[in-house]
Parts: sequence; C-alpha cells; structure tokens
Amino acid sequence: MAISLKKGEKVDLTKRNPGLQKIIIGLGWDINKFDTGGAFDLDAAAFLLDASGKVASQEDFVFYGNLKHPSGAVQHLGDNRTGDGEGDDEQIKVDLSLVPANIEKVAFTATIYEAEQRLQNFGQVSNAFIRICNEITGEELTRYDLCEDFSIETAVLFGELYRHNGEWKFNAIGSGYQGGLAALCQSFGIDAK
Repeated sequence: MAISLKKGEKVDLTKRNPGLQKIIIGLGWDINKFDTGGAFDLDAAAFLLDASGKVASQEDFVFYGNLKHPSGAVQHLGDNRTGDGEGDDEQIKVDLSLVPANIEKVAFTATIYEAEQRLQNFGQVSNAFIRICNEITGEELTRYDLCEDFSIETAVLFGELYRHNGEWKFNAIGSGYQGGLAALCQSFGIDAK
C-alpha cells in the first residue's frame, strides 16, 4: 500500500522495497475552472545534484529539452502540453542503479511555461501531486499531494530522491518559487539565459 506523505515527511524507498531499482516519478495537476482563459502548459523536470546541492553540468538537468541524462539513470518521458485527463500528466523514469556516484539528490520540479506572459501561477493549479511507482510492478510506493496555495509562484519543487547510508529515500518538499524555470535553474546552478 502506498505511503501518503505530508510536506517535510520522508520515506525510505529501498529499505522498504528491497531490490527496488527502476521507478517512475509521476507528476500530475488540474487547472482551476476560474483561470486566465489562456492555455496552461506545465513542465516537469529533474535536477541531478551533487554534494553542493547544484548540478555539475547542464546535462544534469533533465526536462523536455534534454530528455535523457548521459548515464541513462534519468529519462523524461515527454512533454504533455495540456495536462488533460486523469493520472500522471508527465513522467520521469529513474534507474537507481545507474545514478552516478557523485549525484546525491535528484530534485523533481514543475514550472508553468510562459507564466508571466500568460498571467498564470500555481494558485490557478489544483490537485497537484508527485508519486513514485515501481516501474516493474506498477505499484504506487509513495505519494505527496500538494495542499499549499501558491498564489504568486510559477515553479514548485515537489520533492527529491536522495541517498542516505546506501539507501534511497524521498523527501516531500512542496516549495514554491517566483520567476519560473529561470529561478529554479539559478537555484540549482544553471545559467538559464
């Protein structure tokens, strides 16, 4: 049975699931009925971070413009431009056995494409979640539903996978950023200009 997390809670994925290697990170959301009238395009991304909490190179940023990390450890399964339908809107595969030794965390985010131009923010997004599934069995292992009202934020750090004493854990973060993708990139050491 999946573990439901609250903001700030952590769960040990590999200790609870011995032999777990391949997982799918699913991110989903709905758009409120009372929005700006313009189309919303949310984009999931993964940042592979070293001990400094930053990416070592641009290749450590996996998103719709760079679908696969050179190690093969992280792969974005493609951009969903509408978010319509049930379930995951975007997915990222992670093979824990292939994550390079220098990577200590993998941060999972979502941003609103062209949010400033379209006058959009995460306050207009509802039912946002991140979940982790066993890729082999399809079983949902853990889920975090964002409850915060991000009325001015255009990017959200949903959570992160991290290594601790040889095990992989997940931390539910739910932290909002103003400035969209550029703000996230800057915080993780990428020049987004």
